[in-house]
Amino acid sequence: MNQKDSTTSCNQQLGVCGLHPDEQSMIKRHKPIELYTFIDPLCAECWAFEPILKKLQVKYGNYFKLRILVAGRLEAWNSCMKTAKGLSTAKQKIAAVWERIAESSGMSCDGDIWLETKIQSPYLASIAIKAAELQGPQAGTRFLRKMREALFLNKENITEQTVLLECAKSAGLDIQEFKNDLSSPNAAKALKNDIHTTNEMEVDVVPTFVFFNVNDEDDGIKVTGNYAFHVYEDILENLLGFKPEPCPAITIEEFLRRYDFVSTKEVAVVFDLSEEDAAKKLKALMLQQKVEAVPVKYGVFWRTLT
Repeated sequence: MNQKDSTTSCNQQLGVCGLHPDEQSMIKRHKPIELYTFIDPLCAECWAFEPILKKLQVKYGNYFKLRILVAGRLEAWNSCMKTAKGLSTAKQKIAAVWERIAESSGMSCDGDIWLETKIQSPYLASIAIKAAELQGPQAGTRFLRKMREALFLNKENITEQTVLLECAKSAGLDIQEFKNDLSSPNAAKALKNDIHTTNEMEVDVVPTFVFFNVNDEDDGIKVTGNYAFHVYEDILENLLGFKPEPCPAITIEEFLRRYDFVSTKEVAVVFDLSEEDAAKKLKALMLQQKVEAVPVKYGVFWRTLT
């Protein structure tokens, strides 16, 4: 995500300028759309949306600002932990759901963690997302990605502070500041605000996405669950009132440098390829020693070496 590109794209009518929404050096200009993304740190469906979100960012990042909100449906989670029997049954169901999501979405997640590890309440993981965001939105985005990789790919228990600190380190955060913020009133207030917004917008399922045109007082467009890319593309066009112009195209190699560690599925979706064709192109880059393959339970992830 820290990769810099020398080419910018500007729309003088909208006052929109920049490379992509996570580009730290971009000229700060007004973006007409805000995309509220409601998630839960333990939600595999939220993880499965990553390919579509990356395509939106790469193709139309000049038009929208992304905001991650933790839905915080903690009451339901806490109620299922009251009895050992209830917890055991819930874990078995969640593990099975994860396996189905991994197979259908192409975004690997290993449900065995629910059967092998004592997952606690997601509160600490939830507030950790807000603590990371206190170091800036880009830091928060990097941390969330590392946390998801730890959970879904490596079966690491993100409800434990030691794991969260390692994720923060991998994301390049100030570790002492992050550790302090885990118990700070600022992070707690940010999470409370997220939960308030979740309730106010009547979001009861994750993932849910709400698109707003900041120049229009009309209500936003809410989408619950994962849909094909053209659905979100149509929403952007509807809210903007015109067909958005895509950002300048980038190569797969540039995409890998921008995001550092991605799945075959993410490359396939962003570049409109089949997973087989995406894998062939990635293997070609591997032969050139530009990327390395990291096999996971379902499929392969790729890490840039350049």
